[in-house]
Amino acid sequence: MLKGKTVVLGVTGSIAAYKIASLASMLIKQHADVHVIMTQNATNFIHPTAFETLTRHKCLVDTFDRDFQFNVKHVSLAQQADVMMIAPASANVIGKLAHGIADDMLTTTAMACKAPMLIVPTMNTNMYENPILQDNLKVLASYGKKIIEPASGMLACRDVGKGKMPEPEVLFQHILRVIAFDKDLAGKKVLVTAGPTQEAIDPVRYITNHSTGKMGYAIAENAMLRGADVTLVTGPCAVEPPMFVKVKPVISAQDMYEAVTEEYDQTDIVIMTAAVADYRPAQVSTEKVKKQDSDLSIPLVRTKDILATLGASKTHQFLCGFSMETQNMLENSRAKIAKKNLDMIVANNLKVAGAGFGTDTNVITLITKDFEKELPLMSKKEAAGCILNAILERM
Repeated sequence: MLKGKTVVLGVTGSIAAYKIASLASMLIKQHADVHVIMTQNATNFIHPTAFETLTRHKCLVDTFDRDFQFNVKHVSLAQQADVMMIAPASANVIGKLAHGIADDMLTTTAMACKAPMLIVPTMNTNMYENPILQDNLKVLASYGKKIIEPASGMLACRDVGKGKMPEPEVLFQHILRVIAFDKDLAGKKVLVTAGPTQEAIDPVRYITNHSTGKMGYAIAENAMLRGADVTLVTGPCAVEPPMFVKVKPVISAQDMYEAVTEEYDQTDIVIMTAAVADYRPAQVSTEKVKKQDSDLSIPLVRTKDILATLGASKTHQFLCGFSMETQNMLENSRAKIAKKNLDMIVANNLKVAGAGFGTDTNVITLITKDFEKELPLMSKKEAAGCILNAILERM
């Protein structure tokens, strides 16, 4: 995902510095070229050798170190960077950067860097809340630097409050958001539905299906990484929703109908991956239905067809549906395009190996009124990219 991208990590003097080794490892596994610059104080918490072993680059500390190939290193690194993150960022370094002081390798590189810069304040709660520090963060934000808010919890000093560095996984997601993809969806509002619905029988039981939400979540994440303003309407799922998207959790098909129609008018692209129940119990018991010696029949009634409702009122929106079939996949999917006034439908067959519910892969066919493309087995993250590419080509 990050092949060909250069990430510069600045590490300052904080006990949290050791966690940046995990962040560097995550970036390298995504094939990023990672360079680490440390302040002298940071070397008291983690040795530069740790970063050199991970990145296979010399970890820079001393501005006047003569033991590297001749170039003005702080300038050359700044020019290579696609993004620079300073984490943990101490109050000292934040103050220096806010006022143009460049007196070591980290601050001189930061001053020379024109790439997006992410700053992660990490310190004691009282230091973080100090109005001087807060003013310095406002100055940096006014110059276009992205400030990542610290987490709350017990700090190394045993105080409890805001000032903890977010976990490496969170920092990794911030970096992905900046550089993983071109922002070809910037300015677009994207609505994605995902997961199953649950239709209550009584306070204990419900009717549902095997959808995990993985495909919809992958589409929401891909759209967010490409710059879209994403709303994810999701039924109950066990997977964690992607960061930086607006999540609207729902339970029933009626809940999903209301959430989707509320957002529809302001949306540019709608992608309906959710496995919405076609039927619900006609009556919902307020008490648990007791077991009987005889068989039990539950009358069912149709739920509202969300996709057909959207198609009937479509104006500027690009409307993409999903079709999960077990037979006659292409014929059934083409019929849905015409019947529900869709711009595109993504079809897959539950009986094909690697497709369907619960897997990390999918085998999909993209269908429009005049276009059909069958894609090979791929991860759902890759499939999400292909779906959005096809939508952009046809908008």
